[in-house]
Amino acid sequence: MARVYVSSTIADLTEERQAVLEWLRLARHQAVDSYLPDSDTVRDSCLDDVAACDLYVLILGHRYGSQPPDGNPEGLSITQLEFRRAGECGIPRVALLRTSIPDVSLSDLANPQRLALVSAFRDEVARQVRPAQFSDPQGLIQGLSTGIQGQLDKLAKRDEGRAGPVAAARVLRLAPRPVFLAGREGLLAELDARLARDGVAGPRVAVLCGLGGAGKTSLAVEYAHRHLDEAGVCWQLPAEDPAVLAAGFAELAAQLGAAEGRDPVAAVHGMLAAAPAPWLLVFDNAPARASVSRFVPPSGPGRVLITSRNQLWPPGQALDVPVLDPQVAGEFLVSRTGDPDQRAALELAGELGGLPLALEQAAAYVQASGGSLAGYLASFLRRRADLLSRGEPIEYSETTATTWRLAFEDLQHAAPGAAGLLRLLAFCAPEAIPLRLLLQPRPGLAGQLAPEAAPVLVPLLEDELAVSDAIAALRRYSLARPAGDGLVSVHRLVQAVTAGQIPEGLRDAWRQAAAAVIDAAIPGDPLQSSAWPVFAVLLPHAQAALSAGNEAMGRIAGYLRRSGSYAAARDLYRGMVEDRVRVLGAEHPQTLAARADAAHLTGKAGDAAGARDQFAALLAVYERVSGPDHPDALIARAKVARFTGEAGDAAGARDQFAALLPVYERVLGPDHRDTLAIVRADLARFTGEAGDAAGARDQYAGLLAVVERVFGPDDPETLSDRANMARFTGEAGDAASARDQFTALLPVSARLLGPDHPNTLLARVRLARFTGEGGMRPGPATKAPRCCPSSSGSWAPSTRTP
Repeated sequence: MARVYVSSTIADLTEERQAVLEWLRLARHQAVDSYLPDSDTVRDSCLDDVAACDLYVLILGHRYGSQPPDGNPEGLSITQLEFRRAGECGIPRVALLRTSIPDVSLSDLANPQRLALVSAFRDEVARQVRPAQFSDPQGLIQGLSTGIQGQLDKLAKRDEGRAGPVAAARVLRLAPRPVFLAGREGLLAELDARLARDGVAGPRVAVLCGLGGAGKTSLAVEYAHRHLDEAGVCWQLPAEDPAVLAAGFAELAAQLGAAEGRDPVAAVHGMLAAAPAPWLLVFDNAPARASVSRFVPPSGPGRVLITSRNQLWPPGQALDVPVLDPQVAGEFLVSRTGDPDQRAALELAGELGGLPLALEQAAAYVQASGGSLAGYLASFLRRRADLLSRGEPIEYSETTATTWRLAFEDLQHAAPGAAGLLRLLAFCAPEAIPLRLLLQPRPGLAGQLAPEAAPVLVPLLEDELAVSDAIAALRRYSLARPAGDGLVSVHRLVQAVTAGQIPEGLRDAWRQAAAAVIDAAIPGDPLQSSAWPVFAVLLPHAQAALSAGNEAMGRIAGYLRRSGSYAAARDLYRGMVEDRVRVLGAEHPQTLAARADAAHLTGKAGDAAGARDQFAALLAVYERVSGPDHPDALIARAKVARFTGEAGDAAGARDQFAALLPVYERVLGPDHRDTLAIVRADLARFTGEAGDAAGARDQYAGLLAVVERVFGPDDPETLSDRANMARFTGEAGDAASARDQFTALLPVSARLLGPDHPNTLLARVRLARFTGEGGMRPGPATKAPRCCPSSSGSWAPSTRTP
């Protein structure tokens, strides 16, 4: 521990002075800070303190400072007098010269006479010592730590009274403490628990692994600073290159007092094994376990902390460093930039995927440009690749775009399959990607791939071991990570940067390859509930890679509709409408069919009035183009009637269906599905909802006998009519019979539609309702679900043609 005198002017360098004092105290040096500006003896007390110290640190900006009037023939400031006294006493001097001027009003720039004194002082410092220049807090602390360590090294070499292999002073080389570190307290606690385990023989080892830019080094440095008072040796080693790591061990061996000529690694290991005090080594950015294994001390009372992008480490050592939670990331952007726009901060945090490097880069850019978070967000959505290469983040040496460039280049040369796989994944959604499902040999798929992509992808389609090798290669750089059985995840910015770095001529080939692979994996029949899990996992990737008019998107929309995800299905159909209008024209039959689907699902998603108006507009087109008796026009009339009722006019809907029934029977026939499922069913329904529950019950009873004969007992329309007959039986006053009918219906609905389908949930609600109204019959009790549709809604099958 050294006594260090800190010299500076006060008004313009308050924050810088405090940062230096804090760093010195954390490094367990005795910082001398005795300047009393109102004291009559300030000059003498300061100069006496300088002479009693081991080291002198000067922070010099663009202000000259106080000039004592007595005994000062040259009219020097106290700061300049202190600098000269340290030189006279032979005390090592560290000088830190500020190049930036944050506040001109606190400088002497406006006073030519004092500015000349500042310039002369700065020239004197530059002649006598080798000053470090800084413009921000990071540069200040970097210059301080380098200068202090260099002067301590010189003192150690001339100190002939050292006893023992480890110097009495702390052996320390550590990056400055992170200025900005958000949302990592839990991870630091977990790291502390791992490295503080009792009963572990030899040094305790932990590996912080994760994506480049996740903040692994910052986390390691913060941990080290928090435990400085426990360690006699705390040394940070760059571990990316074996030669540089070996040189770092040679420096550490010299600091520990190893005899010249000894193997530095063996010398360090021996000294640390015998060290009386705990020690901490930080191996920063290790490529793999093999690259650092011979350097890790095998014994001694120490801790070894490794940072690495590689996820492949022995069990119990690796600790994943995830991206930040969106809320934490948004709060960081607000506090870092001073922009209080919480909404823009949260949205930008989501677009940046919570990656600390990208967040810091964005904040630095906003701060430097004088812009806002909302402005940066708008620009980022338009020019993502450009902004990922801009900004000068504090505590990071590279931007987001350059952080992964070396990894991409290594993959391209060493593992072309992995590089190709990453390009394929770049055009998927930023959610878990069902890789095993996508990479399967399918008839004709290879022929759909562009010539530029086929040679790389075909081996992955044909050989699952090639896929495993590619995933392992990506995990060595944390460019992909397992996300469940057969699933992998890729950070959204890795996707963006990967896609952006593909040469322009190849980008369309890889985008088309991703679309072909996803298209081929989408099941052919959306009505098969057994295929719904496959549809669900492929949905976001289909939306990312396929056009709205793609036929496979129609199958996905059908799955969403059939499974009860009406709002999501509506949105897909709206996209289809836009695509078909652009490609086929506004009145093409396929465009009109998509409009009808979108209108129907608008109503199913809760906007009955909107659906009614959309079908009314569509009806006018159908009647003009195809005639009033065309099936499409008839369906549109029926939908106008239905959504008239669902919008609140049950009597109006009843009357419209009553007028429409003879038309359907004349044009389509009395047993046609649309006559039964659309007109007669809804006529019964709105008869009941208009106040005649008994009439509705009787109409459903007559209808049910027909649909069971025509459609079969397991048809969705049959289930719908059974449910509505039970409903109106109860509402007509016979709750016990309604209860029994829903009891029989519920297991059939769960089997055919699924337990979470809206119609199944509605049946459970009504069973609970009529159980309460009709009394509990013998048998197992049934509870209503905690979250379910309103019992006043109407059961309607999702497959009914709009």
